[in-house]
Amino acid sequence: MEYTGSSYEGEYKNGRLEGKGKYTFPTETRYEGDMKDGMFHGKGTLFFPNGSKFVADWENGVATQGKYTFADGLEFDEEDWEYCDGYDRRFYTEICNGLQPAGRSQLTNRVPPRDIPEGCYDCGDGFYNPVTRVVIDYNHKFLRNADDDEHDWIVKTCRKGWDEYVGYQQPKYEA
Repeated sequence: MEYTGSSYEGEYKNGRLEGKGKYTFPTETRYEGDMKDGMFHGKGTLFFPNGSKFVADWENGVATQGKYTFADGLEFDEEDWEYCDGYDRRFYTEICNGLQPAGRSQLTNRVPPRDIPEGCYDCGDGFYNPVTRVVIDYNHKFLRNADDDEHDWIVKTCRKGWDEYVGYQQPKYEA
């Protein structure tokens, strides 16, 4: 584990992670729960650095059922999901606390929104630099390298760390 940057505190059996334990990934995501033969197995919870969590039943490292709770307390319910659907696009904080006054748009669920470094994008779990193609978490620690599909999606859909005019521009004709 020292090679991957992960750590484990808990029970072992025959040199394998087995029983109750706490496994921490290099991204600071943490699993607490049952282990079997080195895998998540039984009841366990993934705690994410942003404050969200996933409580699940695990079988050989795969979640068979579970519930995701966002950092703000909103619980994801696949069957009865009423948040941010095709009819109501408000953020959860807007549903709980009401809308901003006219002319003051709420750009993210976080109030106030994070300051994005110049030249970067906020991609939801961290900041993305399109030049280096690296995603770092909000504490500026490496998360991953973006592939072409993720790069295209971030550049097309995510908030930028700079202002640019995006309104109508008069066509330029050469004489």
